Amino acid sequence: MSKYRNELPQLSGDLFLTDAGLETDLIFNHGIEIREFAAHTLLPDPHGREAVAKYLRGFLALANEHDAGFVLDSQTWKAHPHWAEDLAETQQELHQANKQAIAFISKLRDEFSGNSKPIVLNGNIGPRGDAYAPEARLATREAEEYHANQIGWLAETEVDMVTALTFTQSDEAIGVVRAAQSAGLPVVVSFTVETNGSLPTGQPLNEAIEAVDDATDAVAAYYMVNCAHPDHFFDVLNDSAWSRRIRGLRCNASRLGHAELDECEVLDDGDPEELASQYKAITSTMPWLNVFGGCCGSDLRHVAEIARAVSD
Repeated sequence: MSKYRNELPQLSGDLFLTDAGLETDLIFNHGIEIREFAAHTLLPDPHGREAVAKYLRGFLALANEHDAGFVLDSQTWKAHPHWAEDLAETQQELHQANKQAIAFISKLRDEFSGNSKPIVLNGNIGPRGDAYAPEARLATREAEEYHANQIGWLAETEVDMVTALTFTQSDEAIGVVRAAQSAGLPVVVSFTVETNGSLPTGQPLNEAIEAVDDATDAVAAYYMVNCAHPDHFFDVLNDSAWSRRIRGLRCNASRLGHAELDECEVLDDGDPEELASQYKAITSTMPWLNVFGGCCGSDLRHVAEIARAVSD
């Protein structure tokens, strides 16, 4: 049974951490190949599974050091049918991958049961298509029907919530929120933005959040921004109703835009201390933020600096 599906502890406003750029860290810093950038493919192999576990243990320990809660993500961002052909996986295999990923992080939660604050099991859901350059617009009904598949698989497990991570379109996000609501799962929407602070579709961030809330009676638990550097969106944030719906940040370490990152053959890991100082600056204008982690190019070093900065 899930622990927090009926009452997410991060909604209390207490400090919660997440992890960072799992895939980029393992690939570039540890030399571990990840097939099609799909982290769930590591779990069936003992060496891959231990690499992911070692990675996550560092963040779980960090959260306890800072008396913070932790949102523990599953490795299911690409474990949905859009990627079945690329991954050479059947529908049944993807179903099992989702179940196994939640069982994996559930065991890690048990391992860190002595942490002072809650550990929330989160099922990660990626967009249908390229998160950097969406191939096509997805209608709301189509998105709801599509994502209901993976959300249904996750609802069968111990997962506490799901997050639509690195989403590029408000209509697709509306579909995810409706599918999660039908499955009885709390849902978070995390949009990504380009260097101008707007979604890859060109829609401004505020309009995207307002569109999702308007179409779903604001049932999403909260919103996040991920896979973008603070420089890309800091100037569009303000003290307004839509901005107050944002509770978390998972920023890239690099200032590069998505197209540039896609072509990079070396890791741009930025400056952990500078990134942390930018998180602190954002929280000074948005003190309601309380969920912090990293995305592409970031690792434990970055989140450790961020934790120190926002704790101060």
